[in-house]
Amino acid sequence: MTRPRNIRTFAMPIGMIVGALLCRPITALEEWGQGMIMPVLIFAMLFLTYCKVDMRRMRLSWLHLWLLIIQFVGSVGIFYALSPLGEIVAQGAMMCVLAPIAMAAVVIGGMLGADTESMTAFSLLCNLSTALVAPYILHLAGGEGCTLIEILSKVAPLLILPFIAGQACRYIVKPVARWAAENKNATFYIWLIALIIIIGRTTSFVIDQQTENIKIELIMAGISLIICLVQFGIGRWLGRKYGDAVAGGQSLGQKNTVLAIWMSQTFLNPLSSVAPTAYILWQNMVNSWQLYRQERDSRKQ
Repeated sequence: MTRPRNIRTFAMPIGMIVGALLCRPITALEEWGQGMIMPVLIFAMLFLTYCKVDMRRMRLSWLHLWLLIIQFVGSVGIFYALSPLGEIVAQGAMMCVLAPIAMAAVVIGGMLGADTESMTAFSLLCNLSTALVAPYILHLAGGEGCTLIEILSKVAPLLILPFIAGQACRYIVKPVARWAAENKNATFYIWLIALIIIIGRTTSFVIDQQTENIKIELIMAGISLIICLVQFGIGRWLGRKYGDAVAGGQSLGQKNTVLAIWMSQTFLNPLSSVAPTAYILWQNMVNSWQLYRQERDSRKQ
């Protein structure tokens, strides 16, 4: 057991470094794949995770309601609170809060010992609720033209289809579900590949930004770091009160940044997407630390 633990302890930081160093080849590979590499990896991760989820144990709880309230009320509140710093900064900060739970949050939560049934239920609820509420919040922040159908078209394929496929395997193609349960590390290695690609794309995006905007970009990056740490902290605090600190932290802190970047670039000032782009780095650093700490504590037992 020592070797897999050691690999998982150091794989994420190494993966982030590799992604940053190979940002240009990774971006070229993504363009060659016409943007389909990441969706395929996310689908595979969620499919393997959902193969192990018992739908009969999925329950909504008061924790989920509090997380939604913080997400929606907090996004509006932080927009108005930071408006004195400029609309672009306020929009970027807002997107770091408004973005729903990441598709991969259930995967990371499962690795950290969270209740995956609870997180799956919240993932479905949160993403669908965001599709309903986000157009109105974006309008308050100066955005125009965002609709429920547009957001659903971005989240539904990678939200619903892996869940249906995974549950179908549990009851129809049971050997596949059994293989997924027996090979828990497969999800981690798929996610590691996805992380390398995400960091590579993020690094390329940052490098390509115009230098005259560097001050406002640094401000947004700093604010997104604070928001990231606060959201993980509040989520863990709330989750602890309902018996699952990890689920609370991942549900509120790990964001669907791909959706946030798309909404920023499509409906708001495109420069505001720097904040959720920076959030990608911060949340993955938090995840790396959590996995490292879990492996360290496991070795002490």
